[in-house]
Amino acid sequence: MREDQEFKEFRNLMTRPSEFEDGFGWRTVLMALFVGFLMTPAQLYMQLVAGIEIGGAAQWVTVILYVEVARRAFTRLKRPEIFVLFYMCGAVIHSGGQGLLWRQFLVQSEEIRKMGITEFIPSWYAPSDPAVLAQRNFFMKAWLVPILLVIAMRFISRLDSFGLGYILFRITADVEELPFPMAPVGAMGMTALADASNQRDTWRWRTFSMGAVAGIAFGFIYLAIPSITSAIFSEGLRILPLPFVDLTSYTEKFLPAMPMMISFDLTFVVTGMVLPYWAMVGGVIGLVFTMVVNPVLYQTGVLNGWERGIGAIQTIQSNTMDFYFSFSLGLSLAVAAIGFVHVSGSFRKKNREMDEAGRPAIEWRKLFTPPANRGDIPLWLAFGIYLFSTCSYIALGYWLVNFASGPLHGSKFPLWLLVFYGFVYTPILSYVSARMEGIVGQQVRIPFVREASFILSGYKGAAIWFAPIPLHDYARQTRFFRTTELTGTRFTSLIKTEILIFPIMLVGALLFSQFIWSIDNVPSEMFPYANQFWELNAYRQGLIFSATLPGEAMSPFREAFKPEYLGIGFGLALAVYAALSHFGLPIFLVYGVVRGLDQSVPHGIVPMFLGALLGRYGCRKWFGKNWPQYRIVFAAGFSAGVGLITMLSLGFVFMSKSVIKLAL
Repeated sequence: MREDQEFKEFRNLMTRPSEFEDGFGWRTVLMALFVGFLMTPAQLYMQLVAGIEIGGAAQWVTVILYVEVARRAFTRLKRPEIFVLFYMCGAVIHSGGQGLLWRQFLVQSEEIRKMGITEFIPSWYAPSDPAVLAQRNFFMKAWLVPILLVIAMRFISRLDSFGLGYILFRITADVEELPFPMAPVGAMGMTALADASNQRDTWRWRTFSMGAVAGIAFGFIYLAIPSITSAIFSEGLRILPLPFVDLTSYTEKFLPAMPMMISFDLTFVVTGMVLPYWAMVGGVIGLVFTMVVNPVLYQTGVLNGWERGIGAIQTIQSNTMDFYFSFSLGLSLAVAAIGFVHVSGSFRKKNREMDEAGRPAIEWRKLFTPPANRGDIPLWLAFGIYLFSTCSYIALGYWLVNFASGPLHGSKFPLWLLVFYGFVYTPILSYVSARMEGIVGQQVRIPFVREASFILSGYKGAAIWFAPIPLHDYARQTRFFRTTELTGTRFTSLIKTEILIFPIMLVGALLFSQFIWSIDNVPSEMFPYANQFWELNAYRQGLIFSATLPGEAMSPFREAFKPEYLGIGFGLALAVYAALSHFGLPIFLVYGVVRGLDQSVPHGIVPMFLGALLGRYGCRKWFGKNWPQYRIVFAAGFSAGVGLITMLSLGFVFMSKSVIKLAL
């Protein structure tokens, strides 16, 4: 299939700079404290309220504040400094605070209890004693071991960032010279802010500012008004519904078993403007196909668990059990197969191009001669980090599952399987996925490998689902190193930043998780998104967890797993791919169709498609050939605007709840 034109545009946005600079300094220390104790609670709160991942927004907000302070101090900021700050914000904000809140919910989940899983959740994951959970307090002895394990695994995962992912970057970027078409997306925003810090009136800064104004206006209506009014009055005022509008009750008469929901989150529209157009078209095609097929499946008795009046979320839950669990697995398997075929074809094509140019296919000497002054890590050290982290996962996972989870209900989980994950499967998958990331900006996903191996291992219980397992895909980390390189940042800056932010991220995540939990139960009416979706998410996870429960009774997994439906999904996806390939259509149309078929985000597909139409047929005509660059910077500014207004509204909420707590 032909390469999508949009990715050719991304590919040529930026090239490797000739000089690299250190982005770490004393100002970074001050901003780390600001991020750790102001941005982290915003991330936790808005994820619970609206399901919005404001990590990127919070990063841009912090960087903008940093830029404005520097401008008033007549200080020039460099791209590496801005990138290090951006990286630091992301690490702190995504430090796992919501993980503790999710754990306390999971052991209390009604869906997990119905499936008989609660009693098998190990205490090192979360205490299940109702008396302990009723205290809504993480600072208790029963939570000590789970929190210590979180700290240990967080340390290993941060260290692991400089292991195999870095080695694969050296191979794919330096040796094979793959273009990594999506890497410039983040780097372009840094360039815009660097231009602004140097007081140059550039198109990047103007575009970023327009996006920020739009984000502030939307965020004020969508997020700030409900949050501020709920902090002042007994009930908040919602101009736009959060997180979506459920239309199923109006459409179920002529579209039975079809979850109809629409989101008014403008973030979906902006995202649709940025992502590949054909992927968004494919999503709508998949959604329309589902609207046609679901009523047929209901009439034929396949979706026999659906009833009128249960709403969109319960409809998705019922359809997942009856059909879509197995069907989606088949779709995912087909996408993985397509990805391997595409990577293999791209690899052969690149080798032919190199041969025609009179160059060797792969110049391995480049692996040992990286660009000067880039701050590269010695390969032996990166390999040592990979070896240490993988062995730590294996040892800790084996001990927790087989010796620290109570009595075994069957055979031990095999050690050889953990070794296979860490030293065979992970390196192979990561290399293939990193090559696909480097060629077309997408990663390879092979679904159900982890789940199938757990089920076939003979292990009985549930502890294995919560244990650290050395099963990773390092393609994302490979792209991150490429983005770092494009901004001209020395890699040693990242190591210094990690040493600084690690204690901050742990303290911030724990303190603010505790504060939010002390305000009210999580989930509850105060946190609409969590209240709507967490039980559904627990139900989907529980279907998998139930596959290894002891006993001969029919588990929910065995009821939901139907090989014939898996085969239908696999065959349908391959047929769609073959048809699109025959007509020479973009490969991302396939990924979009699959995304629309699995019912995962029906409320977001339509607004994202509207954004894609607006970008392709409106903005591209207005802004001309520069639109590919404009849309990236505009999206970054929009995220920053939403983040700014979120910070303001969150301050009202926290002050209000703190006063209430003190008064009591």
